[in-house]
Amino acid sequence: MQTLRLFGQLVILVWMLSLTCHAHEWHFHADEETDQAKAKNVKQDDQAEKPPIAVHFEKFDGVKVRWNASTLFVESNGLPDHDMMIGIRSWQQQVPTPQSFTGNNAWQIPLKPRLAKSPISAKTNLYRGAIALAVNGVPIFNALNNRGDDAHLAGELDQWGGHCGRGDDYHYHMAPVHLEAVVGKGNPIAFALDGYPIYGLVEADGTPVGKLDEFNGQFDADGNYHYHATKTYPYINGGMRGVVDVRGDQVEPQPRDSPIRPAYRPLRGATITGFERSERQSVLTYTIRGQKGTVAYGPDGPSKWKFIYTEPGKQPRTETYERQSHPDERGGRRPPPRRR
Repeated sequence: MQTLRLFGQLVILVWMLSLTCHAHEWHFHADEETDQAKAKNVKQDDQAEKPPIAVHFEKFDGVKVRWNASTLFVESNGLPDHDMMIGIRSWQQQVPTPQSFTGNNAWQIPLKPRLAKSPISAKTNLYRGAIALAVNGVPIFNALNNRGDDAHLAGELDQWGGHCGRGDDYHYHMAPVHLEAVVGKGNPIAFALDGYPIYGLVEADGTPVGKLDEFNGQFDADGNYHYHATKTYPYINGGMRGVVDVRGDQVEPQPRDSPIRPAYRPLRGATITGFERSERQSVLTYTIRGQKGTVAYGPDGPSKWKFIYTEPGKQPRTETYERQSHPDERGGRRPPPRRR
């Protein structure tokens, strides 16, 4: 009897162990399948085909691209290879400094743009932030400034159609047609943040551009939409013909600048006459009432920058500032966009 009881207990124990083993094996396979599925998705994302538009950005040193199935991410320091600021007659005392348009703060270009049912005109909207990105990694803002005036006609732009915002961030307000010398005639010089390309002043074959809509755009023979540069307003894309998300009068998502110093007031009557750039120190030269002034500046350690202001008739003044990291780096909430 005792032997039967022990045998029965042994059978029950074996049965319970069997159930436990099967249950453990089932969970193991489920986790394994989940991990395999995740790995498969990541692998597919990593191996997404290189989008054709990436090659236009890769022609410029310092510009890096990455992508997934839906978006091209463009990283740069926001500075062009050419000189800057010369010729500006309406100056807010800002100077060009490198920006951290990298990582989560990179530019994002949709790879599959879609036409919007309700396009957004730049005549009355999009006064904040960029509306396009040049293929050299420099952002392009609305041709109108934050007051609604034509920035070019107001004397705010240099010979390349650019200037600095209040965050000492350089950007264009006109189409950078000079980039055709690098990318070649008939290739895009920029991409609007809705994903549609911006071409130069003529068609790819050198013929005149046909009739453009109010956004400076048209459809090609294959039914593909694109924008063109023009010598008159709106100069670039006159708004967003494609689908975008607009918050605070700005297309989102887009990078934020990392200011080094507080915003300055306009220096009325000043004209920028020279600009020399180097990694150690850059010097901007201006004239006002027939006298010369300079702003010399450069990095002074890992995060600090030193500025030397030499105003006409005054002794040089030195100020040291610490660059403010953009909110993504601090892990905080993004502040309202800066007005340009």
